[in-house]
Amino acid sequence: MKISIGTDHGGFCIKDAVVEAAKAAGAAITDHGTDSEGAVDYPDYAAKVAADVASGKADRGILICGSGVGVCMTASKFKGIRAATCHDTYSAAQGVRHDDMNILCLGGRIIGPALAGELVKAFLSAKFDNLPRHKARIEKFFKIEKENLK
Repeated sequence: MKISIGTDHGGFCIKDAVVEAAKAAGAAITDHGTDSEGAVDYPDYAAKVAADVASGKADRGILICGSGVGVCMTASKFKGIRAATCHDTYSAAQGVRHDDMNILCLGGRIIGPALAGELVKAFLSAKFDNLPRHKARIEKFFKIEKENLK
C-alpha cells in the first residue's frame, strides 16, 4: 500500500510515530514534510497529500496538524477525498469499513505518539466492507460532491 503523509509544525511531534507505524504495516511512504517544528501553513501539506490520494498516486493519506481539523478541512476540498479527524481506534477503522475513508487526520496536540501509532495501524488494516447499504451511502457522497464541488 502506498501512503502519502504530511504534517505542519503542530503535528510534527507525532510524525515519527506515524511514519514508523505505517512502515511497520508494510506501507511505502511518500513524505511531504514538514521536517521541523518551525511554523508552516497546514494547507500546503494537506493539499499535497490530498492530491496524491485523489490522483491515485497514493492509496491512502495521513495528515497531521495541531488538532487534525485544519488538514481535514483542506483535504476535503479535493474531489474524491473522504477525510476524517479521528482520535480513537474505533473511528479510524470504522471510517474505512463503512465510509471508505481514504485520509486519516490526526491532532498532534490532542494525542500522543503511542495512540497515533495505534490509530495508523487501525486505519491501514481496515478494508471497506462493500455492504450494499454502505456502497449506497458512498454513492450519495459522490452525488453530493458532483453537485457541489465545481
